This record gives sequence, structure tokens and C-alpha cells, in this order.
Amino acid sequence: MLARYAERSRVAALSPYHRQYPVAWLDAGWPAHDGSLEQILQFQPDLVIAGEYNALQLRRRLQSLGLRVEVLALPRSVAEIEAYEKRLLTLLDLPAERASRPPPGAAGAQAHKRLLLLGANGIGTGRDTFEQGILERAGWTNYLAEPGYVRLDLERLVADPPDAVLWSAPGSRALANRFAEHPVLHRAVPSERWFATDYWRWQCPGPWTWELVGQLNRWLD
Repeated sequence: MLARYAERSRVAALSPYHRQYPVAWLDAGWPAHDGSLEQILQFQPDLVIAGEYNALQLRRRLQSLGLRVEVLALPRSVAEIEAYEKRLLTLLDLPAERASRPPPGAAGAQAHKRLLLLGANGIGTGRDTFEQGILERAGWTNYLAEPGYVRLDLERLVADPPDAVLWSAPGSRALANRFAEHPVLHRAVPSERWFATDYWRWQCPGPWTWELVGQLNRWLD
């Protein structure tokens, strides 16, 4: 989020975790800290931004030493993303109007096509999840009616297949992918109705969530 919105000259250092996201606006030129108290103090930052669940002990120590530490609470739903972005923009003294908006025509769309969000180890994403909100915004119906993350039954899938499958898993081959590779499942749902997206976009909410919504919406056709 910081790399997406802030000028590079204003950023003392990003978390080392930024290197795991393969996006153009996170190239190798960004400085990074190592997560240690000593190094962060050496940067003498005017502001430290932390995620809700990140480095609890470290950020308390930074606050006790007089540094300004602001915590960004993660959105619990798709509807909270805009407020999440505006909060960051306010901290950076940037106009709130720069916050991203849902793609035109996606929000509120109605469709009867059922999409299965399939993860590793035969786990599907059901209702009452952040991902459910993305599917709804894009105009899909979630194939699963159960809440949370559901261990899937292959026989049920074959007897009543979804209209499409969104396969979300790391790119490398692994035993965790065996369920999704089962030939009977691919006979029930033809290959042209298997979709894939950048895995990292599902990991945390942000402006890239609207890119997912737009992509899924286009696949309805």
C-alpha cells in the first residue's frame, strides 16, 4: 500500500516482506529494513505504519521510545476497502480522492452462474468470507453454501459441477494440488472453464481487490 501511493523519496524503508509480491510498483529499488528495533531507529522515521497483526511487540517498543506508530486495521469485508485506503492516504497527507473505486457495472450485478474458489488440498472457500464478497461484487454466485473454508467432496462435485472453477494455488507442483488435478474433476468442468489469477492478490485486501473483481466480472461472459 505504501509503495503504491507514496513517493519513493518519502519512504525510509519497507518491510522485507514486500519482496514476495511480483508487481511492477515493487521493483528492486525500494529500501527495506530487517525488522529489528535497532535498524528501524537508525532510519529515524517520522511515521511508522504497521498492519493490524504485524510485529506487536516491536511496535509497542517503538511507541515507548516516542515514535509515532499508526496501525492500519485490515478490512473485514470488501465494503471496508475504500475506508482502509483513505486512512492510509490521510496518514500520507494525500487526497482521499485517490482511493480506488469498484469497477463500473460489477457491484450489485446479479448472476446465476456458480463459481467454485478452489484452493490447495481440496479446500473450497464458502460463505461469510472475504472472498465471498469478491465473488458477489463480480456478479457470481458462490458454488458453496456452507460458511468458511470447506473440505470438498469429489463425488459431490462430479454429480453437481460448478459452472466454473477459480484455481488458486502456488505455481509449483505439490501434493497439495493433487485434488485439483484429478481427471474426473476435469471431465466434469472442462478446461476452458478453469480460471486462474495472481495468487498474491487474494492474500490481503487492497486496491488490487477491485482488479480481481473486474477480472472475475469479465469471465462471466
